[in-house]
Order: sequence, then structure tokens, then C-alpha cells
Amino acid sequence: MGNFFEKIGSSVIKTSQQIINVLALLVDTIYWIFVGPFRKKAAKRQSIFEQMVFVGVKSLLIVFFVALFTGVVIAMQTAPQLESLGAVIYVAGLVAVSITRELGPVLTGLVIAGRVGAAMSAELGTMKVTEQVEALECMALNPVRFLVVPRFLALIIMLPCLTVLADAVGIFGGYLIGVFNLNINPGLYIDTTFRFLTAKDIMTGVAKSFVFGGIIALIGCYYGLNTSGGAEGVGKSTTTSIVTSFILIIVADCILTAIFFFTNV
Repeated sequence: MGNFFEKIGSSVIKTSQQIINVLALLVDTIYWIFVGPFRKKAAKRQSIFEQMVFVGVKSLLIVFFVALFTGVVIAMQTAPQLESLGAVIYVAGLVAVSITRELGPVLTGLVIAGRVGAAMSAELGTMKVTEQVEALECMALNPVRFLVVPRFLALIIMLPCLTVLADAVGIFGGYLIGVFNLNINPGLYIDTTFRFLTAKDIMTGVAKSFVFGGIIALIGCYYGLNTSGGAEGVGKSTTTSIVTSFILIIVADCILTAIFFFTNV
């Protein structure tokens, strides 16, 4: 029994220390974003642009297909129930609201965490175990400014853009089912979509994706920069960063949904 409580206490202490370390990395990152330019030590624009291309442009195809088939599935799943009530036209509103409020930002965040977050963790982890990070420090280059800031900025800029794309594509997926399978008039489908969709639905989804981008960047970079144990350690860091990002995205989504839709915000 004593051993059991000892393990729980050890896990709580380890988790608390990791949370403190991630928050310290966030503070350090924000410091270099806002104070770095005044000290003539801003992150290189080329590095930021390269990361934006990696995060955004090279993720377009996978986000497109995930969002398209999500919209298609939602329309197919809800159509029979609504049709039995004589309200099949409401498929349009249901798809639009569920995609923009919830599924667009969350699914895009999970896809990017799996693809980009894992790649960042593996890349930085490899640099850590091959002592390239220490080499940067020897050259008086701060690893946070040089490695973390470009990735953080790229994710908080590009993830909202990808989410807006996912929203549009997901709604289009529902449109395909509504018009070509349920025989809803195209004009009526579009009119119903905009009748149900509000600016708050879109803006809250974009706000969520902004937070998810920060989570993915911080977790991926944190586990990458704290990798040890060679190739095996890189694999463990990558897996841990993906699992942690997934959990934090779902938790953050729950908290933000409560704030946006169960308060007066």
C-alpha cells in the first residue's frame, strides 16, 4: 500500500514539474517574440516562413480530405433522423454549426498534432541527442529564440487558416450529400446554412485553433528539447508529445466551449 501511494506521489510531482517547465517555456517564447526585436535578436523571418510552409501548405491535402469526409459523414448520419421528422432541410444548419464550432478546429488540431507536432519533437529530439542544441548554446544562440519561436509563430498563424479551410470544405461535404443524395434544392441548402450559421460560431472555432496551435508547438518543442537516450529516446519523446497534445487539445476544447457557450463571453 505504501509503495502504491509512493508511486502516485512521484507521478504527481513529476507531472507538476513538467507543467511548470512547459509554462516556463511559454514565458521564454513570449519574451523572445516581443522583446527579441528590441534587442535586435528577433527570430529569422526565413525560418518562420519555412515553418509556415511546413505547417500550412504541406498539410492542406490531409486537412482537406479529413474535413470533406467529416462533413459527408455528419450529413449521412443525421439525415435519416431528420427525414423521419420531416425536417431534412435542417441537415444544412446542423452540418455548418457542428463543423465550425467543434469538428473543424478539433479535427484540424489533432491532425496537425499528429503530423507537425510529432515531426517537431523528432527533429528537435534528434538535434538534442546529437548535441546540436548544445552547439547552438556554445555559439551564443538561444535555442528558444532560434528553434522554438519560429515553430510557435508558424503554428498559431497557420492553424487558424487551416481551420477556416476545414470549415468551408466540411460544409461543402454536407452540401454534396444534401443536394445530390437528399435532393435538397441547392439555393435552399445554402440559404439554410447561412440562416443557422453565426459569426460567433466561426470566431469561436478560430479562437480554439489559435490555442491548439500554441499547445502543439509548446508540447512538441518541450519534449524534443528534453530528449535523452539516443534513437530510442527520440521515439519515446515523439510518442509522448503526440499523446500529450491530443489530451491537452481535448481538455482545452472542453474549457473553451464552456467559456464561449455557457458564459456571457
